[in-house]
Amino acid sequence: MGITVVGIRFKKVGKIYYFDPGEEKLVSGDGVIVETVRGVEFGHVVAGPLEVEEEDVVAPLKMVIRKATAEDGRQLIINREKETRAFQIGLEKIATHGLPMKLVGVEQTFDGNKVIFYFTADGRIDFRELVKDLASVFRTRIELRQIGVRDEAKMVGGLGCCGRELCCSTWLSDFASVSIRMAKDQNLSLNPTKISGICGRLMCCLKYENESYVQAKEGYPEAGSLVMTPDGEGRVAGINIFKESLNVELKESKTLKEYSREEVTLKNNQANEEGRHKQGRPERTGEERD
Repeated sequence: MGITVVGIRFKKVGKIYYFDPGEEKLVSGDGVIVETVRGVEFGHVVAGPLEVEEEDVVAPLKMVIRKATAEDGRQLIINREKETRAFQIGLEKIATHGLPMKLVGVEQTFDGNKVIFYFTADGRIDFRELVKDLASVFRTRIELRQIGVRDEAKMVGGLGCCGRELCCSTWLSDFASVSIRMAKDQNLSLNPTKISGICGRLMCCLKYENESYVQAKEGYPEAGSLVMTPDGEGRVAGINIFKESLNVELKESKTLKEYSREEVTLKNNQANEEGRHKQGRPERTGEERD
């Protein structure tokens, strides 16, 4: 038997969490009040109502408290103003304590029972005295949460090298693992300044078309492979999936020439293994993550 749920988002491009709508008639765009592990929160319905299998639900499934009212909307505006003031106070207190940390953002739960300060730092920070100081100012629970550079970019926003707003701050709700192999598969320059975002990590957009590149390259021999061409034996120096061609270094003349894929045939595997071995060890392809 299926269970009816609604997907609720608490930030513009945050993760979607699922709740039981109960007797409330909710549609996408409705503001709702729900209870989370952080306390009572204001969120917006972005999916549903949906019917899902009971085994697909992460228990316990919490219920929507109620649909948001106009008064709730006004309280949300007041909370945002408090967050702005709390950010300035946080900056002053960090400077007073002389802590090597950068304050990125502040969030207050809808019910005002907790204020969360997000910061970045190069290492671990002993902020116990800072928490006590902030608690004496705000008279509520204080949480300091260290985040990575990708999360910082998501919260602060900005423009990418493409000239558009950052994907992570406009529509990308989750960060996918991105590796240097993706840049190599797309024949991009491996210069870090060319393939890194403003966060300093590999650009998230390397992930978008990677699967298409991998599939398109399946019909081509690898770089370094021995092949036969109309002009004799050679070694693959590179491929161009858009032109459906290969650049081959001819064995006899030592010249580089371009051929269509149909003009090139792969030689035996043993010769190719030896050829690739002579090309040197493969580059590291470790993933870059926060």
